[in-house]
Amino acid sequence: MMRVGGLATGMDIDQIVNRLMQAERMPLDKMQQDRTMLEWQRDGFRDINKKLSELDNMMLDMKLSHTYHSKAAASSQQDAVTATATTSAYDGTYDINVTQLASSAMNVSREKINIKPNETLSSQNIEGFNTGEFTFYTFDENGSEQEHTFTVNEEDTLNDVLRRINSDDNNVRAFYDEGLDKVIMETTRTGVYNPDDQSGGSEIVFAEENSFFTHVLKLKGEKNASNATFEYNGLTMTSKTNSYELNGINFQFNNVTEGSAKITVVNDTEASFDRILAFVDKYNEVVETLNESQREERYRDYPPLTDEQKEEMSDKEIELWEERAQSGILKGESVITGGLFNMRQSWYASVDTGGEFSSLTEIGITTSPNYMDGGKLLVDEEKLREALQQNPDDVQKLFSNSDNGSSRGLVNRLEDAIDSTMAQIGERAGSSNSPSMENYTLGKRMKDLNDRISAFEQRLVQVETRYWNQFTAMESAISRMNQQSAQLMSQFGGGM
Repeated sequence: MMRVGGLATGMDIDQIVNRLMQAERMPLDKMQQDRTMLEWQRDGFRDINKKLSELDNMMLDMKLSHTYHSKAAASSQQDAVTATATTSAYDGTYDINVTQLASSAMNVSREKINIKPNETLSSQNIEGFNTGEFTFYTFDENGSEQEHTFTVNEEDTLNDVLRRINSDDNNVRAFYDEGLDKVIMETTRTGVYNPDDQSGGSEIVFAEENSFFTHVLKLKGEKNASNATFEYNGLTMTSKTNSYELNGINFQFNNVTEGSAKITVVNDTEASFDRILAFVDKYNEVVETLNESQREERYRDYPPLTDEQKEEMSDKEIELWEERAQSGILKGESVITGGLFNMRQSWYASVDTGGEFSSLTEIGITTSPNYMDGGKLLVDEEKLREALQQNPDDVQKLFSNSDNGSSRGLVNRLEDAIDSTMAQIGERAGSSNSPSMENYTLGKRMKDLNDRISAFEQRLVQVETRYWNQFTAMESAISRMNQQSAQLMSQFGGGM
């Protein structure tokens, strides 16, 4: 039916229908606000799980030996040799005398090659140039010969050929230097791999029939590679690279030494201290986040705004309103309060380590006496450093032990509490990777609301159509009545 907007009655039918529909839409607005609130709760839960996950990731380091047994290595000739020590390195002094660095092999054109690198080789009248397959050899870790063959075609430029050599897995790179007008071909690794004296110790060997390298690129006479040579506490040793792993220490050679360099390895208490302190800081940050979610005031008079309400407000007003509307949306959630309780409890219990320490307080870590802190940890830095200096093994046993029962480490207990809380939050709010809303509780409720909203919107279309049909019928009836009245008046007037 055609909609007639008050032509007969003079009524503003559009406004009347809009006001009637506003009343009809009130249940829809409430459902949309409920859906927005569920979305806010879901996002709030996920933000908390993100924080818990960050702490959970840090706990891996807290279970590893290097956190409590860090080593520091210092060199008396820092410019010549440096060292890094693993947890397996023994404390003490190591004498290193570097007499030769490892170097790579290099072959350079013996004279200018007079080749334009971006023009085809076949167009340049190069003496000795032929297309076809060409071969060179390198050597593997065992000194066995490795053959590398590539093809030179009529349409190839010098740069094409060099790119082909470089793209092969051959431990060799080659490039053209425009200033020298020469090709440089060198090994990409240091050290001697060729055991055959007949080749003169070359690391890149050209096949005899290969005229491309020797005649076209004019490569001849390699600068041989060398191994690093050094003395360790008087024992002469070699390395193909400028580093060497020995007794849990990695030595890095930067230059030959002036006599012997002394490498001193000691326990790095500060590194261990910093890792533990960083973990405590992250734990306190997570506790603050969870506590804040429970301290926020809930403003129930500030529901989520509808689209119509937002149109009547400024951006700043919307921001302030939604700040209050979202405040306290997770307040009183048992999964959070229970998670906080379990996290605090994981620190309090005694640990049967069989060593010197059985509780956090013995290494200088306590919980805050201020109830507003919600169980944050406080660190007596001097006491913690002393424990790490004197007995890092027992500090590790206190924090990390995967056994169950009374000997389970504090970090392992905390991990149990956090994993349980994260799993419960996941059941409530899912994750950003959740494939379906039906996989978590809030998602099921949102899906149900979406279905109800969709059905209600369809009903509103029917209601609005009904209103318009009714008003249109009224307008049509009044219009007919007006016409009849006009006709009667015309007849009465015509007869007088």
